[in-house]
Amino acid sequence: MTAALVPLVVLLPLLGAAVALILGRHRQAQMAVSASALGLVVVIATTLLITIDQSGHGVVVAVGDWLPPFGIVLVVDRLSAIMLLISGIVLLGVLVYAVGQGIADQHRETPVSIFHPSYLILSAGVFNAFIAGDLFNLYVGFEILLSASYVLLTLGGTGERIRAGVTYIIVSLMSSLFFLSAIALVYGATGTANIAQLSVRIAELPADVQLILHLLLLIAFGIKAAVFPLSFWLPDSYPTAPAPVTAVFAGLLTKVGVYAIIRTETVIFADSDVSALLLVIGGLTMVVGILGALTQADIKRLLSFTLVSHIGYMIFGIGLANETGLAATIYYVVHHITVQTALFLTTGLIERFGGATSINRLAGLLKASPLLAILFFIPALNLGGIPPFSGFLGKAGLFLAGGAAASGTDVPGGAPWLIWAIIGAGALTSLITLYALTRFWNMAFWRGRDELEGYESVLLESVQEFPGAQGATTATATRTTPVLMVVATTALVVVTLLLTVFAGPFFDLAGRAAANLSDPSLYVSLVFPGGIR
Repeated sequence: MTAALVPLVVLLPLLGAAVALILGRHRQAQMAVSASALGLVVVIATTLLITIDQSGHGVVVAVGDWLPPFGIVLVVDRLSAIMLLISGIVLLGVLVYAVGQGIADQHRETPVSIFHPSYLILSAGVFNAFIAGDLFNLYVGFEILLSASYVLLTLGGTGERIRAGVTYIIVSLMSSLFFLSAIALVYGATGTANIAQLSVRIAELPADVQLILHLLLLIAFGIKAAVFPLSFWLPDSYPTAPAPVTAVFAGLLTKVGVYAIIRTETVIFADSDVSALLLVIGGLTMVVGILGALTQADIKRLLSFTLVSHIGYMIFGIGLANETGLAATIYYVVHHITVQTALFLTTGLIERFGGATSINRLAGLLKASPLLAILFFIPALNLGGIPPFSGFLGKAGLFLAGGAAASGTDVPGGAPWLIWAIIGAGALTSLITLYALTRFWNMAFWRGRDELEGYESVLLESVQEFPGAQGATTATATRTTPVLMVVATTALVVVTLLLTVFAGPFFDLAGRAAANLSDPSLYVSLVFPGGIR
């Protein structure tokens, strides 16, 4: 019975997209279809997670009853189920926000006939990527979500969005080309694209061939995850899109790349060690991303740079190559999906209420809207790593895992000083994140409206406007806060708090998922219970 639910997480959004397209002239019907499809996915993901965690066994579905390695397999283990559930919750929350914005703005930003089918197709691509049991199906999942993202990114057809969309499309196509080339080379070397079978056959290849294939996949996934130095495209692409689109892009799309890197390192190339490279990339991503955030006056670009920066924590956890590091990484991925999405949704409310997203044009919002101040302040503290929030707990888990790895006998990367240096960089990055976000809060919320004209402060000396994008910082203020937009944002902020309140049980769940990942033979036996022939 549980196995029958797995394909539905992809089929329901796809069928919903088809129905929504047919109902293009019936806005309310489209909204109902979209919400129902994603709501059912959340229920299915919850059922799968509870069932799989209690049984300790994953679920495998052979599509069309073609058994692996000849057919396509869908695989759901603890990690997949966690990612399905959190992505479903976020996608549903952002959909509610988008509906509220569309109703209030008469669908100028998110045309219903286009938005809902595209959004559901993107959702299907995300879900498909999390349950793909072979590299080619993973590639298909990426292409489904990317095709829909091209449409969503350019909604409205403004010059800024078209320019950002062109950059995004070019980078995405390059990433897809790397990925497809890597799949072809992997298949040529091993005769299969099945992830479980690759876990066995890759280990039989010469070390230099393994390394080449390994690096090709990491480049492809690194572009999608926006790790340094492959992250140059993100800060110029995401901020121009409508608020709900930016929120779901920032919260989810880069994490699909991180998920693919986790699978690559723990299953496909479990015996090919690139820990030193991942550790260095993780540290550089943290530092370079947050330094970029420091110079931004526009909160959308600031958050985009912090997004890049905090991907570095996840790469660091993967590079530790131990069970504790993986558990902390899984927890941090879930934390960051919810917090980053909540911050971008709140930014949409700020732009709507204050008429701008630049600290040079905002002031007095605390007095004007205390609720908006709270909705930004809580996830900002969370992202900055202030105890006892989940951001602090996730970082603490990563640093403790790093310290244990550096003090052990088998040090990842072979250099304990490197791990300690990255832990120091992570702590510094967290402090700078907190400074950058509280600087914005102080200028936009705490500063009085009468101080705005000609205001001078050391907090503003090093910041710069979004180059060439005046429209992004001079939006028309409406001074209204549509109920659905506030409800959706508040709900996601509450989810971030629940990750703190129930941190113990969730860390235990992440630990069990990491234990599965630490033994690739478990994944292999799940897909091939009778052994690989």
